[in-house]
Amino acid sequence: MRRNRPSVIAAIGFAAVALVAARSTSAHEVHQGAEACWFQAKPGELEKRKSSHDSASVALDGGTVKVCYGRPHVNGREIMGKLVPYGEPWRMGADEATALYVPFRATIAGVKVEPGWYSIYVIPSAKTWQVVVNSDAKRWGVDIDAKVRAKDVGTGSVSAEHLASPVEQLTITMKSASPKQATMDVAWADTHVSIPIAKQ
Repeated sequence: MRRNRPSVIAAIGFAAVALVAARSTSAHEVHQGAEACWFQAKPGELEKRKSSHDSASVALDGGTVKVCYGRPHVNGREIMGKLVPYGEPWRMGADEATALYVPFRATIAGVKVEPGWYSIYVIPSAKTWQVVVNSDAKRWGVDIDAKVRAKDVGTGSVSAEHLASPVEQLTITMKSASPKQATMDVAWADTHVSIPIAKQ
């Protein structure tokens, strides 16, 4: 049976529009895949930022855990208790929220989570940090207001260690402790914390 030519052309046009719509993202977002870092930035903007961006990962039984974060410098400033006030939420990085990917059911600082991306922020004090796990990973790091905190999954607590040798640029590393356990170590200025991550 012969197809109606205008109908065929219309169908092709609709399919093309749908394909473009499915592939397009906001001009202010960069998506790089399920296990890659996400940025709220136009092409070329990342290179112009004051803070560089990095990631760290560790392979555990069942997949790879990954963190994405911005890396501010001390630049002669007093950090903990001053630039980063005690008792107030801090994004634990720069620019976008610090984001953590777990490929399996896990605990992050004791907080139970399902597989997927989460943002992590902290509420520091001189001796302990509250580690807050949040379900919204694709967001700017501040403000951590009531709207952001409404998506908190849970809160854990870790000890803060004083460093004799200060760290100039915020550094996060991932270390395997066993096939099912790892730590996410955060060091900046004169402070270090170790956040446990465990497969469930």
